[in-house]
Amino acid sequence: MVDYHAANNQNQQYSSGGSQMYMEQENDWDRDLLLDPAWEKQQRKTFTAWCNSHLRKAGTQIENIEEDFRDGLKLMLLLEVISGERLPKPERGKMRVHKINNVNKALDFIASKGVKLVSIGAEEIVDGNVKMTLGMIWTIILRFAIQDISVEETSAKEGLLLWCQRKTAPYKNVNVQNFHISWKDGLAFNALIHRHRPELIDYEKLRKDDPVTNLNNAFEVAEKYLDIPKMLDAEDIVNTARPDEKAIMTYVSSFYHAFSGAQKAETAANRICKVLAVNQENEHLMEDYEKLASDLLEWIRRTIPWLENRAPEKTMAEMQQKLEDFRDYRRVHKPPKVQEKCQLEINFNTLQTKLRLSNRPAFMPSEGRMVSDINSAWHNLEGAEKGYEEWLLNEIRRLERLDHLAEKFRQKATIHESWTAGKESMLTQKDYETASLSEVKALLKKHEAFESDLAAHQDRVEQIAAIAQELNELDYYDAPSVNARCQKICEQWDLLGSLTQSRRESLERTEKQLESIDGLYLEYAKRAAPFNNWMEGAMEDLQDMFIVHNIEEIQGLITAHEQFKSTLPEANKERESIQAIQAEVQKIARYNGIKLSGNNPYTSITPESIDSKWDKVQQLVPQRDKALQEELGRQQSNDHLRRQFANQANVIGPWIQNKMEEIGRISIEMNGTLEDQLTHLRQYEQSIIEYKPKIDQLEGDYQLIQEALIFDNKYTAYTMEHLRVGWEQLLTTIARTINEIENQILTRDAKGISQEQLHEYRASFNHFDKDHSGVLAAEEFKACLISLGYDVENDKQKRTGMMDSDDFRALLISTGNSLGDAEFARIMGIVDPNNSGAVTFQAFIDFMSRETTDTDTADQVIASFKILAGDKNYITAEELRRELPPDQAEYCIARMAPYSGPDAVPGALDYMSFSTALYGESDL
Repeated sequence: MVDYHAANNQNQQYSSGGSQMYMEQENDWDRDLLLDPAWEKQQRKTFTAWCNSHLRKAGTQIENIEEDFRDGLKLMLLLEVISGERLPKPERGKMRVHKINNVNKALDFIASKGVKLVSIGAEEIVDGNVKMTLGMIWTIILRFAIQDISVEETSAKEGLLLWCQRKTAPYKNVNVQNFHISWKDGLAFNALIHRHRPELIDYEKLRKDDPVTNLNNAFEVAEKYLDIPKMLDAEDIVNTARPDEKAIMTYVSSFYHAFSGAQKAETAANRICKVLAVNQENEHLMEDYEKLASDLLEWIRRTIPWLENRAPEKTMAEMQQKLEDFRDYRRVHKPPKVQEKCQLEINFNTLQTKLRLSNRPAFMPSEGRMVSDINSAWHNLEGAEKGYEEWLLNEIRRLERLDHLAEKFRQKATIHESWTAGKESMLTQKDYETASLSEVKALLKKHEAFESDLAAHQDRVEQIAAIAQELNELDYYDAPSVNARCQKICEQWDLLGSLTQSRRESLERTEKQLESIDGLYLEYAKRAAPFNNWMEGAMEDLQDMFIVHNIEEIQGLITAHEQFKSTLPEANKERESIQAIQAEVQKIARYNGIKLSGNNPYTSITPESIDSKWDKVQQLVPQRDKALQEELGRQQSNDHLRRQFANQANVIGPWIQNKMEEIGRISIEMNGTLEDQLTHLRQYEQSIIEYKPKIDQLEGDYQLIQEALIFDNKYTAYTMEHLRVGWEQLLTTIARTINEIENQILTRDAKGISQEQLHEYRASFNHFDKDHSGVLAAEEFKACLISLGYDVENDKQKRTGMMDSDDFRALLISTGNSLGDAEFARIMGIVDPNNSGAVTFQAFIDFMSRETTDTDTADQVIASFKILAGDKNYITAEELRRELPPDQAEYCIARMAPYSGPDAVPGALDYMSFSTALYGESDL
C-alpha cells in the first residue's frame, strides 16, 4: 500500500517552500473535512470534469470517478495524457490482482514524480473508496496542474493566487484573497475571462447581488469559447457557506492553463518593453551626464579667474567682505557643485554598470568631458581655491595687524588725551593764594602725586610715538591723521612739563609764608577753646533754672554766684590776650599780601563769637543776681509758714493723743454707775467739740502751705493728714464709747443685770483684751468665757463663779478646756454674726445677759396670744383691738397672715407664725 501522506510530503519537498506549507495544510484539512457532503459533491463534479478534459484527448472519459478508476486502466491513461510520458504496459485481466497491479503502476508513476502518497493504497482505489480516490486525483491535480504554476518567484497555490489577484486587480467588486469565498459571487471568474478575452463578456452589466447569473455566465463562456469544461454548478457554490477550495483551485487552474498562451505573449511584450526601457534610461543617463559635465566645466572655467585675483584692499572691512564672499562661495555655491560632481560620477558608474549588465557597449563621453577631464579641472579649481584662501588669510592678518596698531594708537592717544584733559588749567590755577597751610600742604602733596603720575605717563607718550612711526613704516592708509595727532600729543606733553615745574615753585613759596601764620592760629585755638568752654558753661549756669526748698539751699546758690563774679576780671584779661593773637595774624597777612581763607583751621571759634558770648555773660550776671534775691525772699516767707503750722500742730497732735488715751481709760475703769459714766463722757465730748476752732485754724495754715507748694516741714513731725485722721478717730471713739454705755444701760434694764455683774463682765473682758483694742479675738473670747466659769457639756451651761487667774489655769488643766468646738462655734455665730473674728464688749454683754437671765421666747409669746384668743389656734382682729393698745393692735393685724387651719373662720389670723417670725425662728 502506497502512503498517501508520504507522497504529499515528497511532493512538498519538490515544490517551493510556500507550496510545501500549503500542501501540508491542505492535506490536514482534507482529512478532516473531505466527508462534508457539499464539498464531496463539488469535488466529484470538479475532479470528474477535469479528468475528462484530459481523457477526451485520448478519446475516452469517465462517468463515475470512484468506479471508472478501479481497474487502473483509465488512471494510467490519464497520467500518460497529462504527463506526456509512457507508463508500463497495463494488465488486461479482470481479476482483482490485475486491477491492483495496474493501480500500483499508476501510483508508482506518481511517486516517481516526487509525490509521496500517504495512506493511499491500490486496494482502496480498487475497492472504490471515494475519499481515497478523490485524494489521489487531488494529488495528481496539484502535481501536474498547479505545482508548476510560477508567477514572480511564487509557485503552486501562492503563484496561482497572485496570478488571479494581478489579473482581477482593475475590476471593481473583485478582491481575490482565497480560493473559496472570494469566488462565490462569480465576478472573479468573469473578470479573468474579460481580462484575456474582453469581447466575450460585458463585465459592466454584471451585478454583485446576482451570483448565480454571474457564475453560469462565466462557466458557459469558458466551456463554449475557451474549451474549459463546466466543472461546478452555480447553485452548488452559492448555496454553500464556504465553497470547496480544491474544487475552486482546480477550476481556476484550468483558466490559468487556458490563458497560458496569452500569458506567454504578454511575457514577450514585457521583455521587449523592458529592453526598450533600459535603452531609454541609458540614453537619458548619457544625456544627463553630458549636460552635467558641460555645466560643471563651465562653472569651473568661470570660477578659477575669480579665485586667482590677488588685488589687495586697503581696509579691513573690504578684505572682510572678500572673505565673506569666499565663505559664501564655500557655503552656498560650491556645495551644489560638489554634489553635482559626485552625482556625475555616480551616474557615469551606474550607466556603465547598466550597459555592461545589458550587454551594451561602454559609454564614451564627448571629448574633454571624460571623468578624468572633470577631475583635472576640479583639481585646478581646488588649487586656486586653496591659494586664494591662503592669500585672503595672509592679507587679513596684515590688515588686522595694521588695524590693531591703529586701534592701539587711538586707544592710547584717547587715554592720554583723557588724562591730560584739564591738566593745563589745573596747573595754571592760583588756588594756593586763598588756601590755608594745611590746604597748601595738601596741594603740594597732590602736586607731588601728579608729578609721579606725569612721569609714569612718559612711557605711554613714547609708546604712542613708536606706534605712529611703525604705522608710517607699514604705509598705513590713514598715516597723515596719525602723525598730526601724535605731534599734538608731544607738544602738549612738553607744555605740561614746564607748567608742572612752575606750580611746584609757587606752592613751596606759599607754604613757607603760611607756616608762620599757622603757629599763631594754633596758639589762638589752644587758648580760645578752654575760654570758650568756660563762657558757655558760665552762660549755662547763669541761665540754669534752679529749684530750692529751703533757705539754706538758696543761700548756697547766692554764695556760689558771688564767687563766680569775683573771677570775671581775670577772665576779661584772658579774652583780650586771645583777641590780640588774632590781630597779629591779620597784621602778618596784610604785610605779606596773603589772602587768608577766613577761618582758623584748628578751631571754629571766631573772635566775634568770643566777644558775643562775653557780652552775653555780662548781661546774664545781674539777671542771675535778681533771680536769686527773689527766690531768697520766697524761701523766707515759706519758712515762716512752716513755723506757724508747726507751732499749732505740735500742740494739737499731743492733745488728740492724750484725749484718746483718756477715753480708753474711762471705758475701762468703770468708775461709778453707768449713768455717771455716761454723764462724764458727754461732758468730755463737749469739751472736745469746743476744741474744733483750733483744728479749723490749723486747716487754714495748711492751705497756705499748699498754695506755696511747700512739701516738707522740718519743724514738726505731724502732717495735716495725720491730724485729720486723729481728730476723726477721737470724735468716733467718744461717740462709740457713749453708745456702748447707753447700750449697756439698755441691756441692764432689759435683762435685769446688776451693776456688780456688769463690773464682773467688764473686768473679765478688759483682762483678756491684752492689746486694749476694745475687742476680743476668738481665742481671747473663749478664754474669757472659761474664766467666767462657762462650761458646756451636753449643751448645758453651768456657772462656777468668778475665778482668778490661778484658778482659771487650774480649771483649764482639770477640764482640758471643756468648751467644745461645736458649742463654741454656735456661740461665735451669736456674738459675731458677720464672721469678723472679733467680739465687741456689747456683743459679749448681750450674750452673757441672754445666758444668765430669763428672757421672752417665741413659745412665751404664742402662749400669751393663745390666752387673748380664748385658747383658740387663731385670733381675730376684733380680739386684738380689744386686748392691745390701738397702735400695737394695728401693727399685729398688718403683719399676721390669714389662718388656714381646719377650724378657721372668716377673718382668722395666724398668731403662731407671727410669733416665730418675731424671733427669727422656724414655724412651729
